[in-house]
Amino acid sequence: MGTFPSPAASKHHLLIGPHTIDSGDLLVPRQPIASLAAFVALSLSVASVATAAEVLLPLEKVVLFTSGIGYFQHGGKVTDDARVEMSFKAEHINDLLKSMVVEDLGGGTVTTVSYASRDPITKTLETFAVNLTDNPSIGQLLGRLRGEKIELDAAAPATGTIVGVENRTLPVGTDKTVTKEFVTVLTREGLRTLPLDTITRIKLVDPRLQSELEKALAVLALGHDNNKKSVALNFLGKGPRAVRVGYVQESPIWKTSYRLVIDDAGEGKNSLLQGWAIVENTTDHDWKDVRMSLVSGRPISFVMDLYQPLYVPRPEVRQELYASLIPQVYGQDLAAGEQEFLAAADRSNAAPAMAAASPAGGPPPRPQAANRMKKADGRGLALQAPAAQAVELEDAKASASVQSMAQGSALGEFFRYQIEKPVTLERQRSAMLPIVAEKVEVEKVAIYDDRVMPKHPLSGLRLKNSTKLNLMQGPITVYDTGVYAGDARVEDMAPGSERLISYAVDLNVEVAPRFEQKPEEITNVMLSKGTLIASRRLTRKKMFEVKNSGEKIVKVLVEHPLEAGWKLLKPEKPEETTRDRYRFAVKAEPGKTATLEVNEEMLVDQRVAITNLDDNTILFYSNAKAISDPVKAALAEVIKRKRDIEQIVRDKIQRQQEIAVVGQEQDRIRQNMQQLERNSELYTRYVQKFAQQESRVETLRRETAEFEAKEAASRKALDDYVSQIELK
Repeated sequence: MGTFPSPAASKHHLLIGPHTIDSGDLLVPRQPIASLAAFVALSLSVASVATAAEVLLPLEKVVLFTSGIGYFQHGGKVTDDARVEMSFKAEHINDLLKSMVVEDLGGGTVTTVSYASRDPITKTLETFAVNLTDNPSIGQLLGRLRGEKIELDAAAPATGTIVGVENRTLPVGTDKTVTKEFVTVLTREGLRTLPLDTITRIKLVDPRLQSELEKALAVLALGHDNNKKSVALNFLGKGPRAVRVGYVQESPIWKTSYRLVIDDAGEGKNSLLQGWAIVENTTDHDWKDVRMSLVSGRPISFVMDLYQPLYVPRPEVRQELYASLIPQVYGQDLAAGEQEFLAAADRSNAAPAMAAASPAGGPPPRPQAANRMKKADGRGLALQAPAAQAVELEDAKASASVQSMAQGSALGEFFRYQIEKPVTLERQRSAMLPIVAEKVEVEKVAIYDDRVMPKHPLSGLRLKNSTKLNLMQGPITVYDTGVYAGDARVEDMAPGSERLISYAVDLNVEVAPRFEQKPEEITNVMLSKGTLIASRRLTRKKMFEVKNSGEKIVKVLVEHPLEAGWKLLKPEKPEETTRDRYRFAVKAEPGKTATLEVNEEMLVDQRVAITNLDDNTILFYSNAKAISDPVKAALAEVIKRKRDIEQIVRDKIQRQQEIAVVGQEQDRIRQNMQQLERNSELYTRYVQKFAQQESRVETLRRETAEFEAKEAASRKALDDYVSQIELK
């Protein structure tokens, strides 16, 4: 929030230690001042007076948003050419540079808007002719002004040029010494040396140097509050006219809270709703009789660093250096070279020499090509362009892969509260402003949700916004029969809309939920291109028993989950439907039990490849009541074919097992034959048996191959059969 310095006198003089530095024609009694700090303090006020604007633009309008920003507007009158000084917190300068609007409404023009640099104060002070960076003493300051002309008031006044400042040790008493500073000045009469503690007034003769000193002190003054930056607005024009300045800056969001007083006598039709807006003045400026608006909405606002100086990196170009020329080798005439080659072929040592001279990778590059390569490399960008394009393509792919995350949340309503009377609010204070005080309609209900509380419902209200105002979200304190009843919370409400709110536990009403799950039922079986499609019906039932032990009839709203895929069968229609809940109304009379039955069903389709089903699963579907005779016959044929294939597989496995047994028997016979003589009777019997087994093995292997072929053919026939079925 901008602040403005107060006007004061324009002529002044400055005090340093026991000395006075004149500025202008105004004189102040010459009295000693202990240190440079006092000199800086006085100079600060004087410098502020010298640059302060005579025009003040008071704050006249404030608009606060629920998105954490505020719009502030100052207005006033200026005459002729005018300059307005404002002060802002450093963290608000970026918002100021991004959003400030300056208008001269009387035909004048706005020339410049200047603001304090972001550089450190020490760096800024170093730019002035008088360096005050390290808080110099009077002697150090005069030492830095060597060569400048000054006027000194002392016991013997002097006017001249500063030669230097020195420290001298002087005796005090018999055994003590003291160090004093002396300034040496070159006057018309010659060099004069004066002790600083005897000088009562120092005047800088050079007006330029005086101005530099004042500017340095002004910067030093702003540095006392490192969090503040000055902004100057310059207007050019003639005569009196109105001007206006508006800007956006970060502000606390404004909040709302409500009080609802239930009217039982009028059955809730004349209940009083009182709403308050909570605003906070966190600025450093008092709000006095400002026009205030409160806006609920989501304007897009962001922070960009415009205050920080930015520098674009530039390429560094180095001085081109030319090296000395190297010895040149010139190419030979081709015809002469050919003759030398033919002559050298007759010599026996020509081959090794030529082999050594021939490059392994082919002829060297031509000089022209080499020059072109050097030129391309010298340009730099020509060689780097493909790489840069590749980086851009990668960046584009990365950007395209980023998904939007700004969906799926309600943004709320956009509306405005205009506070009728001007608002006065001191800095760093908060206030509650009345925004609603009207009659509304309410209906008492009890709201039951077993997720919230399984036994008791919550006491609630059906609140209708019968006002002409949008009600922003916030807490509601409910008063019933003149006493506090509880707290509730409401979302944004447009005029004419209704909301349910709950504020307490209704201990007079009990609800007993009971859940019943029914077995699933197959409603249809279809066969389509090798796939069995089974339609199933899932059903569920939930009972709610409501008991009211109070004295009045209670309308209980029972909330039940609304899940995708489930269809409501009973009751036919709910009282209300939200995004994820059904809401059923139950009338609970005192001393009687009310019952609510909620029935739902879900139809699902299950798809499975027929060839992946076992016989028991197929029989299960075949025995379903909803299956048609053609489908049942087709499934029976599938079972028959699968069983035929299983028999073929069993016959094949049987022969494979017999081959394995014969092989084990032959291994035993071989081991026994190794222990027998070849002409023995037993050896002969083993040979005959071995021959019989070999014949059997050949037969078994042939039959196994036949069964494998038969199995493959049967499986293919089954696949072809089921892939052609289209039955319902």
